[in-house]
Amino acid sequence: MVNDFKSKGKVIWLTGLSGSGKTTLANGLQEILGEKKISTKSLDGDVIRTGLSKDLGFLEKDRDENIRRVAEVSKLFSDLGIITINSFISPTKKMRDQVRSIVGDCFVEVYVNTPLNICELRDVKGLYAKARKGEIKNFTGIDSVYEVPLNPDIEIATEGKTVQESIEELAECIITILNKS
Repeated sequence: MVNDFKSKGKVIWLTGLSGSGKTTLANGLQEILGEKKISTKSLDGDVIRTGLSKDLGFLEKDRDENIRRVAEVSKLFSDLGIITINSFISPTKKMRDQVRSIVGDCFVEVYVNTPLNICELRDVKGLYAKARKGEIKNFTGIDSVYEVPLNPDIEIATEGKTVQESIEELAECIITILNKS
């Protein structure tokens, strides 16, 4: 595939709680961009943790390092003109600012705004229930903070929308940004 855009690639960074729909939206966006012959690469937190960052735990310093590694890899893809679509909780402003400083002006922050109660309802792995029972420590949204982005480039509020409506809203926003590049 070849990008139709003359600028460098972009790093689309989806942030939100576990179960907010980040990966689902990323996959849908990747499909839509692929149909338009736009080169993309999707990076997902669960997948990265089994490879690139399998040596890291979930302490704050490990989470910071995981996000730093992903930002560096994403920048490499972006420099090649590839649109990198990332799905990472990245719960703190400090983390997201670090990504922005590594990636530079091709960074696009997308806040997937889904209320905690809906994320818990979507939790097929039962992680929230385990966190509430104390079986999982430092779980974002339960006993570890999630700092809501104050000025994301895009905010997708998923409550009351179908998955397809949220994907189409995201794709429209991203395509507008790409066309302005």
